[in-house]
Amino acid sequence: MNFKLQSMHMKLLSRVTADVKHTPSAHSTLDVLWVLYDRVLRITPKTVDAPDRDRLLLSKGHGPAAYYAVLAAKGFIPEEWLDDMGGWDSPLGHHPDRTLIPGVEIGTGSLGHGLGLAVGTALGLRAQGFLDTRTFVLLGDAELDEGSNHEAIAYAAAIRLPITAIVIDNRSATHGWPGGIPVRFPNWEVSVVNGRDHDEIERALRVVSDRPHLVVASV
Repeated sequence: MNFKLQSMHMKLLSRVTADVKHTPSAHSTLDVLWVLYDRVLRITPKTVDAPDRDRLLLSKGHGPAAYYAVLAAKGFIPEEWLDDMGGWDSPLGHHPDRTLIPGVEIGTGSLGHGLGLAVGTALGLRAQGFLDTRTFVLLGDAELDEGSNHEAIAYAAAIRLPITAIVIDNRSATHGWPGGIPVRFPNWEVSVVNGRDHDEIERALRVVSDRPHLVVASV
């Protein structure tokens, strides 16, 4: 991220004052989220309901401050909303709410749900004939310990589903996994990138494969 963009995002992120506990989680996702919205996703504030829009599902919904900051920077929500995140009448809750926030695809926060929802989303899009529409899901490394992920990983591989899962690897998982994150995704294409290098992130996210794709972003 260049200095101007970094300054803008840090300014926006600093306005989100109500979620101190999950600040590290927000910072770890900021670069990937920015690359997605600035360079990759086919979605704008005017096309949030377009049937053929690209989808991003934030499975890592317990630390949404960076997500909100990027949505504000890209014009999906007013910047002023950031000042009252978590307020009793604020649309910006500690978990994102798709019914209140333009551009949010799913309500998340309970870990382990996003990948399964993304598989269902991609399957539905394929059934409707939206073959150029891409589905992305952003996960944290620790939530891979939730069992539901293993079913989604296996099913997506079995039907060669066009989906991109991005795992933010900040080494916060309690259990870890022998061989690292990639071995948890058998029969997926895998890219491992520096989660702060925007060009690396973009190259990985632009990969279009005939099988599901895992991007591990190390931060």
